[in-house]
Order: sequence, then structure tokens, then C-alpha cells
Amino acid sequence: MKIWVINGPNINMLGIREPEIYGSTTYEGLLRLIEEHADRKALDGKVMQSNHEGDLVDWIQQAYGEGVDGIVLNPGAYTHTSIALLDALKAVRIPTVEVHISKVEKREAFRQVSYVRQACIATITGHGPKGYLEAIDLLTDGK
Repeated sequence: MKIWVINGPNINMLGIREPEIYGSTTYEGLLRLIEEHADRKALDGKVMQSNHEGDLVDWIQQAYGEGVDGIVLNPGAYTHTSIALLDALKAVRIPTVEVHISKVEKREAFRQVSYVRQACIATITGHGPKGYLEAIDLLTDGK
């Protein structure tokens, strides 16, 4: 099974950016956690991150062409602004789980809107880096 993990802006700053909200795990630590989990599950996985919205759209479209079975998406701040990401997800119709390290529903008012959510099969928030593993399990269990 082929699973892609796509991360949006500032996820590369984990461990530096607001550790009281996002924890002390670095981006490299997150990568190791995901890669080890994917190896245990014998998945064909790929993890990517960009601070540029167009890159995320391109990767979602590329996932379709490469036969990806599921996407774990942490769109970062684009969650609350990007109709382009929503449209890309709706176009490719690949099962996608939205993940947020923090509990966004307990944060600022502007973080209460998720454009991508309507194209996702589930949303996991506030479980820290382990939320990514839960998303992978959700996409792969029973497949």
C-alpha cells in the first residue's frame, strides 16, 4: 500500500516553533517516527514538506498519477485559507486524513475553519506527532 504524508508551512520548524503548543519533537524526529511506523506496516511511504501552497497542490495531483492509496495531510495554516488544496483533494478523490499536532478547535477563532476537511475521511487533532501514526493506521487498517 502506498501512503504519502504531506506537510504544509512551518511543520519543518517543529521543536523550535511554540513548543508549548507543538511539543519538543523536531521535524527530523517526526520523520523518524513516521518512517519507522511505515516500515513496521510494510508500507510504500513518502513524507514531504513545503512552505509553498502550489507545491502541496502539485503533490496531491502527483499522488493521483502515481497510484497513491492514501494521503495524510497536515496543511498547516493553509487549512484555514486554501480552497486550492480542497479542490485538489476533491479532484483526485484519494482517501485523505487531515492531521494537526495541536488541538486546533481549542485555539484562535480563525483556526476553527478547515477548508480541506470536507474532502477528508477523518480529522485527527491534538494528538501530537502520534496523530500521524493514527492517520496512517486509519488509512491502512482493513485494506
